[in-house]
Parts: sequence; C-alpha cells; structure tokens
Amino acid sequence: MPEALKPKFVLASASPRRLELLRQIGITPDVVAAADLDETPRPNELPRACAQRLAAAKAAHVATQIAEPALILAADTIVGLGRRILPKAEDRDTAKRCLTMLSGRRHTVVTAIAMVPSAAWPEGRRIERLVETVVTFSRLTPAQIDALLDHGDWSGKAGGYALQGMAAACIRYVGGSPSAVIGLPLFETAQMLRGQPGKWLA
Repeated sequence: MPEALKPKFVLASASPRRLELLRQIGITPDVVAAADLDETPRPNELPRACAQRLAAAKAAHVATQIAEPALILAADTIVGLGRRILPKAEDRDTAKRCLTMLSGRRHTVVTAIAMVPSAAWPEGRRIERLVETVVTFSRLTPAQIDALLDHGDWSGKAGGYALQGMAAACIRYVGGSPSAVIGLPLFETAQMLRGQPGKWLA
C-alpha cells in the first residue's frame, strides 16, 4: 500500500505506557485519542469479560469520531484475584488495600486488545485478542508496602502496582507476557498489525 494511501494509526488510549510500548516495536501513532468511557465493572462481571467489553467499547467509540481512513487500537488491562476485579488505584488507601491482598499470592492480569478500522477504511479487519499473564508477589512486609506506596508509581495502575516500577523487586514470578502486564502485549499486537491489509510492521 503506498504510504500516501495508508490509513492513519490511532491509539485509543492516553496511557503513556502503551505509547512507549508501541514505539518499542517501531510504531508511532498518527493520532492519540483517549476514549472517555465509564470503566466501572458491571455487577458480577468477571475479569476476562470486563477487559474484552471495555477494549471493544473504547475502539468502537473512537472509531465513530474518525472520519478518514484509519486503524484504531484500544486495550484494557484488568487485575483479577480469582473472580474479583481489583480497582485502579487512584489514592494511597486503595493502592495499599490492593498490595495487601496481592501479598504472597498469585493473581492474573488480563489484557484485551481490540483493533478496528474506521468506516472510511472498509478494507481493514476487526481483530480482538485476550492475553492472560500470571503474576506472583512475594510476601510483602508492612515496610515494603510503605516503600512501594511512597515511591508513587502505583497511581492510576490496575491492582496498585507497576511491573516496570519498584514493584518488580517484589514480584517472584511472571508467567506470560510482561508487556501485557504493563498495558499492551507486544507480540499479539504485532501479529494483529501483520493481519491487516498493507504493510504495518515488518
């Protein structure tokens, strides 16, 4: 596909982590357009279903705002402890509760990806993927929890921690995709791009 005719690539997220991850594989979005949606889980909604619903909704929402040919990528990351969805930590108390629950336990990070074409690019393909990663924290002492909270990189993070931050010193095991825990599974995203018409990625 000639570069002039190539649709724009739109990241439907304001997450600087997802932007950095895309750049890691040589992709820089033409447009960053956050989908301002209510991300509250529905009553009794399970982590996988919630992540899939929100990723698809974000992609669809941004796609309706793009009048030109474009490919929209959206993602949603959920930290699940059994059937329970842990919140995004917007304050210290929430982060502390999450870290206390995760201490010494195994949990699952579910990241859903949705890639949809805008209406002006009907040749594009709608593709969705779900990636699950198992993460195990060591048993955290009160001093370790306080140190993680003082560091501050928990803010806005699902489950109250950032794998790429200080919490890495307390995580004994990651089974699956580390980049998915950070916010975007790069292997799956690359495969989805290779599945689109045209040359998006080598």
